[in-house]
Amino acid sequence: MKKTNTKNSSIRHGLTTEDFYLNENGFMVFTAAYHLKRGYCCKNGCKHCPYGFKKNDD
Repeated sequence: MKKTNTKNSSIRHGLTTEDFYLNENGFMVFTAAYHLKRGYCCKNGCKHCPYGFKKNDD
């Protein structure tokens, strides 16, 4: 299976380097700038949520 470069494939899908970063485990983490561009809260408890949503971990 061919492995794709996450940054290169993401840029092709309209994301810029200010929209996300890769964490220490290689997962894509969206920035507050990306969430504001999207324009609404997805209610998933994102790490950089600018809308103040906190996921309840019950």
